[in-house]
Amino acid sequence: MTASAEKYTRQTLLDVQPLTPSLFSLRTTRDSGFRFRAGQFARLGVTKADGSVVWRAYSMVSSPFDEHLDFYSIVVPGGEFTSELSRLREGDELLIDRQAFGYLTLDRFVDGRDLWLLATGTGVAPFLSILQDFEAWERFDSIKLVYSVRESCELAYQSLIAGLEQRDYLAEYAGKLQFIPVVTREQHPGALNGRITTLIENGELERAAGLELTPEHSRVMLCGNPQMIDDTRQVLKARDMNLSLSRRPGQVAVETYW
Repeated sequence: MTASAEKYTRQTLLDVQPLTPSLFSLRTTRDSGFRFRAGQFARLGVTKADGSVVWRAYSMVSSPFDEHLDFYSIVVPGGEFTSELSRLREGDELLIDRQAFGYLTLDRFVDGRDLWLLATGTGVAPFLSILQDFEAWERFDSIKLVYSVRESCELAYQSLIAGLEQRDYLAEYAGKLQFIPVVTREQHPGALNGRITTLIENGELERAAGLELTPEHSRVMLCGNPQMIDDTRQVLKARDMNLSLSRRPGQVAVETYW
């Protein structure tokens, strides 16, 4: 085995589900030695027709304890990786790095009472993994999942989200999670309408949550569109909520891929 081959395993696609014309989920087998913390990502590789391999980073949707791995992807028009990935079907092969990466994990926070998970699009993936693990439910008194999409048909994994508190191992924490959908390009019953930053600045998000965003109690994780992350960080910074670093614990955590 070559040194490069030792860095990844070959896994089999178990299921591919198109959710919209541009969004799909996939499930693969999991190498017995692959370990990760909820919120981390893996590098996935697809082999092109010419034999070359293209790699991209994807957060795990699945729990660290599942026997399989779940991922959520958007098809980028003309994208070298996603155009290849979206063509794969059940039984096809996918390469997965042996090591998981990333710091969008709950150990970024040393304290806090309320956990806010703010996602756009496929950025919801690591939060679904976190919500299928015990730690968030044990550590925080309340959890707010804010999931923003352009159109309501893009609100994926709603049945998973709705069923979390019915799971046997999470039943004792029932009532802690509030799901707050946001749809930006159309009006949708039960969903807020507007950019996440706007909803924070005008107070609409806090009113919907029945809870204030404060440096004292709130711990915020951001994942999704890079512009949303940058803009939201600035809005939160104006409220004295800063990025949490190993040398300086704070209130905000983001992911930096690669």
